[in-house]
Amino acid sequence: MTHLKILNWTTLLMVILLLLMVTRIAGRERQEPEARRPEQHSQKLPQTLSGEQLYRAYCASCHGQDARGGGPVSKSLSVKVPDLTVIARSNGGIFPTGRVRNTISGENRPIAHGTSQMPVWGPYFSQIEDDTDYGKVRVDNLTRYLESLQR
Repeated sequence: MTHLKILNWTTLLMVILLLLMVTRIAGRERQEPEARRPEQHSQKLPQTLSGEQLYRAYCASCHGQDARGGGPVSKSLSVKVPDLTVIARSNGGIFPTGRVRNTISGENRPIAHGTSQMPVWGPYFSQIEDDTDYGKVRVDNLTRYLESLQR
């Protein structure tokens, strides 16, 4: 039963995040129709490489604009959304770049601790453009942006 609850919350979170992304993208397309290019994928995802813009598009809905865990979706989750501005402080003053990068990309998912409520962004970042190497660049840039937010 517990696994079913986690699965339902994870599914709900993914649906909410996808709706937020679609709403944001649809709003941009209405404002900037000339930016459309027919050769782009039919799924319109932000093509930015900026860590800050990636954070705002994919992370802020849960972690908040200030990255302290108070995003609008966080209230509907069964777990407390972490404050991303204290990652280094929680790690003895050192920002764990590799661990953060692996968490974003989905490589750091300890099965013994159950499923993660956080979506895995690595595969999405690699599907935005035909060049999948940009997915790694996005994960790296987002990781560096999070490092810049440390208090």
